Amino acid sequence: MATGKFITFEGGEGAGKTTQAKMLVEALQGAGIETVMTREPGGTFGAEAIRDLVLEGTADRWSGMTELLLMYAARLDHVEKLIKPALERGVWVISDRFADSSMAYQGYARGLGADKVKSVHAAVMDGFEPDLTILFDIDPILAQKRVETRGEDLSRFDAESIVFHNALRQAFLDIANDEADRVFTVDAAASRDGVQARILFAVSQKYPELAGKLGSSA
Repeated sequence: MATGKFITFEGGEGAGKTTQAKMLVEALQGAGIETVMTREPGGTFGAEAIRDLVLEGTADRWSGMTELLLMYAARLDHVEKLIKPALERGVWVISDRFADSSMAYQGYARGLGADKVKSVHAAVMDGFEPDLTILFDIDPILAQKRVETRGEDLSRFDAESIVFHNALRQAFLDIANDEADRVFTVDAAASRDGVQARILFAVSQKYPELAGKLGSSA
């Protein structure tokens, strides 16, 4: 049985990742590929419990390093119990966030620095990485308006300052520039159908055997 593929969606708050992840799952399943959608922090029972710790409370509840360690505790459980077993069965996994978020949020926006995040990542993940990452780039002010219109309770990160969110955006763009072979950037301010078309194009470019099967030639 062929090994599945691991595709991650990254970007700041309010970029529309969750909606697009669901649409990609539907497109892949329509092409005959067994696919599962998950999220970070979360995805497993233990990781979801840690998610509540990370996202709830005041913005200053945790230090940057505490956040990072909580994120990687959740991520290890997620990878060991859900992601790797699915990939080994030949299932494709679509994750709403993964390790790039730790680099952007804790490494850049929280000021820990890239080296500390890379050290923790190497120790915990032992070389495990996504096959493809879709980065949703959007102006933080527009994204903040989207978050407000959702009418949901704000997470600790939603409530951060515009300075924090600008730092996040730049961090993700830097990651995309440094890892252009893995990261494909889309304009998240475009229409929902426009964003979907770009995502399907990126997946078809990465996996030519899917060209013509996902419904987009954008």
